[in-house]
Amino acid sequence: ALRARGCRVRVWTAHYDPGRCFAETRALEVRQAAGWLPRSLAGRGHAVCATLRMAVLAFCALVLGGERPDVFICDQVSACIPVLRLARNRKKVLFYCHFPDQLLTERESFLKRIYRLPLDWLEEYTTGMADCIVVNSRFTASVFKDTFKSLSHINPDVLYPSLNISSFETLVPADITDLIPKKKKFLFLSINRYERKKNLPLALEALHELRGRLDSHEWNEVHLVMAGGYDKRVLENVEHYEELRRLACMLSVNDHVTFLTSFSDEQKISLFSNSVGVLYTPSNEHFGIVPLEAMYMRCPVIAVNSGGPLESIVHNVTGFLCDPVPMQFSEAMLKIMRDPLLKDSMAAAGRVRVMEKFSSEAFADRLYQYVCRLMQ
Repeated sequence: ALRARGCRVRVWTAHYDPGRCFAETRALEVRQAAGWLPRSLAGRGHAVCATLRMAVLAFCALVLGGERPDVFICDQVSACIPVLRLARNRKKVLFYCHFPDQLLTERESFLKRIYRLPLDWLEEYTTGMADCIVVNSRFTASVFKDTFKSLSHINPDVLYPSLNISSFETLVPADITDLIPKKKKFLFLSINRYERKKNLPLALEALHELRGRLDSHEWNEVHLVMAGGYDKRVLENVEHYEELRRLACMLSVNDHVTFLTSFSDEQKISLFSNSVGVLYTPSNEHFGIVPLEAMYMRCPVIAVNSGGPLESIVHNVTGFLCDPVPMQFSEAMLKIMRDPLLKDSMAAAGRVRVMEKFSSEAFADRLYQYVCRLMQ
């Protein structure tokens, strides 16, 4: 977005794999540092390690960067902000808050609550040090206010994420005939990281519930693709993938499910194009880019009626907003199967909504305005 407005952009990150990344990043100047620091200590202390890694990464960006940036943009982990502010020639910092980190962890024991206390304080304090704070949805804005009590004087702006629509138009769809069994008229798609908080079992349970509403001929025409972000370095990805495969077998729907652990952008385009609906299962999702991708690709979305989807999806117009229960999801799936005209009208309305409200041009304009304001 910023390059489209004539800015020079350099990305600093602890880990970057050109073979497993968003395609757009391959055209950027990406530098790595602090990757030698562990992600955890014997499977524990992920938050401490992430905080330390980001602080060291920010220091490396200052010391090894060479040129002096006009503006720093940080997201997700705020621990880098005080390092950047302490620089001799301090520049302004914009923080893009996707969700308070302290709400993304369980406090199942007294020791865990004690362990998190200083980390929670540090997150709130360092977030408040940013010169400009934006959030990804009105939902996240409300959570920000409720969580960071000492920052009640800050009213973060909402900067909706957007799609790089040009990439959807220029990619050549991949051949996915080897992924999907033949003679499948109704293909449903789930795209999300293999993480337990994404509630992916709901998609399998909805498929099982749908089976009870169909005769054998209709059921044979249904298939679900579970496509997920998967990193073998992340233990939860590996464990949850196996949990889902076992659940599919237990529900006796495994013959109607394809699991993808890594997929290309070209395959994603083909999956959207061949699907009659997308199942988006997370509850209280901060925003969610998948519904935008699906709507732009003229694919109705069946999502949980909380969080970001309440702002991106129009119920009964571009998709369905349901309680996170298999029965309601399966009812929505059945409506799409039984009414082709409804599916077509939702497909058309979805693309229009993305173009009008979530275009990359609108995102670029807003972000560039923030940068210019910080440079004044």
